[in-house]
Amino acid sequence: MTLSRTGARLATAAVATLATAAGAGLAVTGAQAAAGGCRVDYQLTNQWPGGFGANVTLTNLGDTLTSWALTWSFTTGQTVTQAWNATVTQSDARVTATNVGHNGNLPTGSGTSFGFNGTWNTASNPAPTSFAVNGVTCTGTPTPGPTTPAPTTPAPTPTGPPSTGWSPPANLVTPLNEVWAHQESTYNNLYGFRNYGWDQVFANRGYLNFCVRWDSSATVTAAQRDQIHAALSRQYKKWMDVMAGHNGWPYGDVPVKVVGWAVRDRNQLQWSDSSVDIYVNNIRENAPQCAEPCGRFFNQSGQYPNCPGGAGHHYDQSLWLTDGFGGGAGGDWGQRVGREYFMANLNTDSMHILLHEVGHTFGLDDFYDWTPTGVGGFLMQAGSATTITEFDKWMFRDWWRHLKSRYGR
Repeated sequence: MTLSRTGARLATAAVATLATAAGAGLAVTGAQAAAGGCRVDYQLTNQWPGGFGANVTLTNLGDTLTSWALTWSFTTGQTVTQAWNATVTQSDARVTATNVGHNGNLPTGSGTSFGFNGTWNTASNPAPTSFAVNGVTCTGTPTPGPTTPAPTTPAPTPTGPPSTGWSPPANLVTPLNEVWAHQESTYNNLYGFRNYGWDQVFANRGYLNFCVRWDSSATVTAAQRDQIHAALSRQYKKWMDVMAGHNGWPYGDVPVKVVGWAVRDRNQLQWSDSSVDIYVNNIRENAPQCAEPCGRFFNQSGQYPNCPGGAGHHYDQSLWLTDGFGGGAGGDWGQRVGREYFMANLNTDSMHILLHEVGHTFGLDDFYDWTPTGVGGFLMQAGSATTITEFDKWMFRDWWRHLKSRYGR
């Protein structure tokens, strides 16, 4: 039922601006003074033995730029291994980051962000001390300019029952270890990728925003819209309830909010209220797409400087509903299922195809060609179960066990 596996899709980060280190930020460091032409803020977002993630924000303080190349030098042998929202090359210690198509134009006072993962192998990982844009060193005082509004969706306070630790049933220990070993051997950049569903939840401090891609000629009433939102939220809650109170997971609830709809024709949406942003005839992959400047897939630094309405209107994932689409697809970008299937199951307790694809968003694998020892008939083994089973739950929790340290847990 699944067309794309998250782990496999993660390997294409450079093509589609994937991945981000979005956990609990460590510190803002490095060159934050600005020249008559630019300001650069360099932030370590994540660090682990031998590796790190960083976010770089460039603010233009001079004349409008139609393209840019930001350069700096590392001082202790750090190397860039993966980047998003910029093309990054390195020669010895010198690093050059150049704009990609959507963020080359920077009017005076505007900014853009990009991120990267890197390696470090010494006793320290200092930030660069000097940056230059198009050959001009950033050394002046920034002038006031527009700022990115803070998200309007309130961040829930981490709550939940006390941690229960890692304690799977004895009969699941062997198959769980087999699954993780299989993922380590087959996923490209399993630990380096930074846009799993886990990363998105922590970047928002406990919630997720969605865009609905209405890849259909059908109309939608306000009542149907609300039913779609409610159904999506209920299905997500089934996975999030698996984590409540488990092994230091900090959120008792992870609210899901739909903030945008994308359609080919505005007349398809039969409501006039302003409860969601509406994007008309913005076509990507031959389907309607919400504004890319608002999408985390396209802005994995967690900054949305060009999103209409500001960062509060960003979306982390898309629910892509397509006429005549059989089965499903899932990844860090969201989930795709048939529009007819989704609408026919609005009140179904377990929308199993969607649940399967949400599993991929959080890293869970497919099982087309093998079965772990002693188990069978589980949701992520497509077609063999219609609900989240105990084995699915413990595979889900195993991802958290292996990734939780990146969030300081």
